[in-house]
Amino acid sequence: MKIGIVGLPNVGKSTLFNALTRSKGAMAANYPFCTIEPNVGIVEVPDERMYKLKEIVKTEKVVPAIVEFVDIAGLVKGASEGEGLGNQFLAHIRECDAIAQVVRAFNDDNIIHVHNSVDPRRDIEIIETELILADLQTLEKRVGKAASDAKSGDAKKKDYHTLLVKVEEALKTGKKMIDLDLTPEETLAVRDLHLLTAKPFLYVANMHENEVGKANIDELKKTLGLNANQKVIPISAKIEEELGELSQEEAAAFLQDIGLKETGLNSLIKAAYETLGLATYFTAGVQEVRAWTIHKGDTAPKAAGVIHTDFEKGFIKAEVVRWEDLVKYGGEAGAKDKGVLRLEGKEYIVKDGDVMHFFFAN
Repeated sequence: MKIGIVGLPNVGKSTLFNALTRSKGAMAANYPFCTIEPNVGIVEVPDERMYKLKEIVKTEKVVPAIVEFVDIAGLVKGASEGEGLGNQFLAHIRECDAIAQVVRAFNDDNIIHVHNSVDPRRDIEIIETELILADLQTLEKRVGKAASDAKSGDAKKKDYHTLLVKVEEALKTGKKMIDLDLTPEETLAVRDLHLLTAKPFLYVANMHENEVGKANIDELKKTLGLNANQKVIPISAKIEEELGELSQEEAAAFLQDIGLKETGLNSLIKAAYETLGLATYFTAGVQEVRAWTIHKGDTAPKAAGVIHTDFEKGFIKAEVVRWEDLVKYGGEAGAKDKGVLRLEGKEYIVKDGDVMHFFFAN
């Protein structure tokens, strides 16, 4: 999973990136465009279940799932027309699975704002307008070709042209591609356009360290102009930086003191998994406990294919047990005795938290 971090200059993107990835990879300075080339950081997905499984199967090695964060250069109004760094950001965003849009939600006279005032709702509108304008540029070229192709009288080509016009008109009204009411077939038909606004959006409100622990999500959504279904994650980039300097025990105590249940990193990753419809299953043996990321609704063969394509092609069956049952009954033998370890076939839908062992033909 790759998440692109975008936002206006000086909203705390690079500070947040450094904190989330526990690195100093991104330059964080008090002037616009201090990030030009995207910085990339790999983060392990925190999951306590792995460590409980580790104790049961008596292994020393744990291999978590990973998330790749990409810190993309700050956007400004007019970026799609060449302002600021222009549209250098486009290719980097297209490579990402989701867009985490960082907005500044605190006042600090010592940190300049590219628009000279703090207004996170306005900032969101500016960024999304630039992404929509970039998508319209992409569509303009394709609509012209589709119109020419449709003159042949071919029904499929006519339908494709009609679809592109429908998408173009919606974007012109300020809608994002992901918010359009398209059928699965229509969505598939325009996938090759790689429209920026077709990606899921997450909203990260960079808040003052004294306010983030008291953040009210519903009120924050109203402030940002978001609807009830959109994901907003309140984070203090400064707190995340401080957490990076602490031990696990110290970090837990610190979070409790300021009224937070978990780190901003954990909250962001959970929101990304939910938004993208992802789940985790485990393999657990004496060599290692490993987390594997799949899409919700994936069948057992599809899940096996995440390990290796040969596993999917030659899939015979899967031995499945819930992670909590494996822990509760002290391992595979105990789970078998209690009848909670079972064999599943090709139609089985893998559930988040399953521990699986695959049988396949070479």
